[in-house]
Formats: sequence, structure tokens, C-alpha cells
Amino acid sequence: MPDMADHPHERVLIVDFGSQVTQLIARRVRESGVYCEIHPYDRVEGLLDAFRPRAVILSGGPASAHEAESPAAPAAIFELGVPVLGICYGEMTMCAQLGGAVESGHTREFGRAEIRIARESPLLAGLGDIGDEEPVWMSHGDRITAIPPGFEVVATSDGSPFAVIADEGRRLYGVQFHPEVAHTPRGALMLRNFTHEIVGLRGDWTMARFKDEAIERIRALLGGGRVICGLSGGVDSSVAAVLIHEAIGDALTCVFVDTGLMRLNEAEEVVSLFRDHYNIPLVHVDASKDFLGELAGVGDPEAKRKTIGRLFIDVFDREAGRIEGAAFLAQGTLYPDVIESVSARGGPSAVIKSHHNVGGLPERMKLKLVEPLRELFKDEVRALGVELGLPPAFVGRHPFPGPGLAIRIPGAVTEEKVATLQKADAIFLDEIRKAGLYDAIWQAFAVLLPVRTVGVMGDARTYEEVLALRAVTSSDGMTADVFEFPWDVLTRAATRIVNEVRGVNRVVYDVTSKPPGTIEWE
Repeated sequence: MPDMADHPHERVLIVDFGSQVTQLIARRVRESGVYCEIHPYDRVEGLLDAFRPRAVILSGGPASAHEAESPAAPAAIFELGVPVLGICYGEMTMCAQLGGAVESGHTREFGRAEIRIARESPLLAGLGDIGDEEPVWMSHGDRITAIPPGFEVVATSDGSPFAVIADEGRRLYGVQFHPEVAHTPRGALMLRNFTHEIVGLRGDWTMARFKDEAIERIRALLGGGRVICGLSGGVDSSVAAVLIHEAIGDALTCVFVDTGLMRLNEAEEVVSLFRDHYNIPLVHVDASKDFLGELAGVGDPEAKRKTIGRLFIDVFDREAGRIEGAAFLAQGTLYPDVIESVSARGGPSAVIKSHHNVGGLPERMKLKLVEPLRELFKDEVRALGVELGLPPAFVGRHPFPGPGLAIRIPGAVTEEKVATLQKADAIFLDEIRKAGLYDAIWQAFAVLLPVRTVGVMGDARTYEEVLALRAVTSSDGMTADVFEFPWDVLTRAATRIVNEVRGVNRVVYDVTSKPPGTIEWE
């Protein structure tokens, strides 16, 4: 990430109080062309001078603003003279800090609600006239009972007389609901009103500009040094590799470790894309026997992740020693990985992102880490891939977990199970594509369950594996809903799997809205 003082874009600072949807605020802001960063509330004060935000957004959070030990925004934020928007807890701490009052109890509001516009404000421009109602998503158990001096009520709801408040003179605003979530249909418009109309930002954050700036930064950072890029076969590492190649050409060598845990034929596709299409120097390491050997008998999903991560590092370490002059290791770290590695809720999220290596490498590798995508969200990486000329079908692929199919096989992993899952997964995706549904789904995959059932096929009794199919929709990868398949598509996929994949005699469709704990879906 570039030095704060040298950043070329208008910037908004998002102060994180620990909400599970804080990242969605950043997503919505960036979608409107405005660069923003998320920083924990207790680490903000020291970076204000360097960051020089044009505006500040205070996120929601699980705490209660009326409690003595509750987190608060640094007082310096309200002295910057820039617009501030408080969301949910952010509104409550703003009120508590500036002379209002917050209490516990009263009427709670969780879920869908209606706000009624009480007066005109640029924050709600385009949403309706005074007296009109607007659907929003509430999530709070406390209640503001008095607003600070200088504030006025802009909108109310049945459970909150201060659903939207504003001090137009100081450009301080608060909303009791979450405009960043999809359940507030016109929340993105409210956030855009704040950044573009109230703050006056132009919206100069585009992937075309990022590409040009990133290429210059990479050249300056590397100073002619050679780079190894660890390819996983996924979109993130592939975009990072192509971006670096644009900057330094053949001073980049990609190392593609074939773990044997990828989808059917994906290893061949990666090799063809980088060697034949882009002519990027590529070392293809077939380490499938090593990975399957190390995973033998390992059933715990976290142990699988750690085993795979360790082997990856071992392979890179070995290959780095064979590439003369290699001084840097490039990695496809994304902004959500950076945020989650040091969160406002306390320290590294070791379980959530244990397969990522954010911000550090083992000392023995003696390589400097290069993370050219660490400012970007997933959708921005896809847009950058298009800017770089990657094939749309490749850029638009469903996310695939770093540990691969190993964590889509609950229990012990064997070569036979991987082969079975690869075939079934390929059939599922093939039927989805044939039905024209691939782009409507955020992620679809098969899971080989650790269950065997009795079935009858023809005149014979079988005792074989159960396979689960899963597909979810999502606008951001932060939350997900089950994809409602047409039954004929599911029927065709299930019938083909049972007929074409030996060892599977039953197929089920997972309709839960959240991924099972043993399955990595990113």
C-alpha cells in the first residue's frame, strides 16, 4: 500500500467499531468511485495527519455507547472540520460524545423498518418528500434519547425518534440504520449523497487509474529486482502476476504449485494461459503426491489449511533458491485479508484467514513480500483483470478456496475422493453453464460428504458416497443467500453425477443460507 502522504486520490476514513458489515461501507463508497480505508477506532488518532481524510464515516458495532468502557471516536475527528457520518453505533457514540444521551432498553429495532422523512437534508436527496417513507435495515437494542446541541431530526421510525439526525452547519450526520446493506434498497444513494453532494468528492477511484499507478509503484519498489509470484490458479494471484508482468516483464517468474486439489483440468488451463497466452516465465511444480501424502489421515479442516500452507511455503522456498537473483515474492493478498488480519475486535483473525499470509513471511525465505492488490476488494480485482486483458471467463470464475478441494472433503482426503469430487464438481458447473446460470451465482460447488448410504441402481444394491451440491448468491461475498435452482437443472446435474461418477449413489442440495463450518467458501 502506498505511503499515506503520497496517495493520489481523494480519501474517506472509515472508523471501525467492530460491526460485521463494516467492509460493506467501504464497498459501497468505492463503488461510487471514492477511495476509502477502514481503520480500527483505537488506532485512528495517530494516522489522521498523514491520512488527511476529506470525510469520516463511523461504523456500527456491538457495544453500547452509554457504558463507561464503550469505544469512542477520537475527539480530533470532530475537530477536523470535515463531514462526519455516524452509522448505527457510530451515530450513538457521536451523540454521546457531543452532548446527547443514549440509554439501554426501550424498543429494540432489528430487521426491516420504515423511516419517515421529517425535513429536507442533502443526505436524503432523491429519496422523497417530507412525510414519505423509505425502507431501511435496523439493528440496534439501545436508543438515543437526546441529540446534541445544533442537531435536528431529519427522519424518524416507529422505534426511533432520531432515525436520521443532522447538524448541517458542521456537516455532522447520523443514521440509526445500516445504509451499506442490500436490505436498505437505496442506502447506496444515501452514502453517495454524503460523499459526492455533502463532501463534494469527484469520485476519481477507477481501475484504469489504479492499473497505471500500480505499475509505476511496482517499478519503483522493485528497483530492477527479480520477483517470484506464487500462482494458486485463482483470480487474485493471476491478476497480481499479470499486473507485475506489465510492470517488469521477464524479471517476473511465476511458480505454479499443482497441489492435486484443484478443479478438474484447472492446472492445465493455468499453464496454458500463462505460458501460451501471456508468455510469462512459469515454473510448473507437480507436488500432488506430496500434498496428498501429507494430508493422509488429516480430518480437521484447520489442520488441513495449515498443512497445505506449510507445504506451499516449503515449495516456494525450494524454488526461490533455484531462481538466480530472486529478491521478492508476490502474493495476491486483498484488502479484506488486510482488514481481518488486524481487526477492531482484537488481533489477528487466525482461524478466519489462516490460509493467507498477510504482511509477513517466514524468515528463512529471505524474500521481501510484494502485495500489489492489498488495496482492492474482490470485485475491484476482477475489474482490474479486465483492464489487464485477462479472458472474461477466467476473471469471472467463482471464488475457489486456497486449500482447494481438501476442505470440500470433510474427513480424511484420499486421491480417490479427490478424483470423485473433481468429476462431480465439473458436471455440476457444466449444467449450470448450459442453463445460463453461472453468472447469476456467486459460488457453486460440490462437497463429498463423509457418509455412505444404501441405494438401488437397476437390479443391484449399492453402498456408496453422498454428494452435496451448494450454490449461493451474493453481491459482495460478505453475506450469502441460497440460490433457488430450477428443479430441472438440479435434476439433470444429480442424474448425470449418479450415472457418470462411480462411487456416488445419492445427491442432495444444501439450502442453508450460511456455509457449513467445515467448508471454506471464499
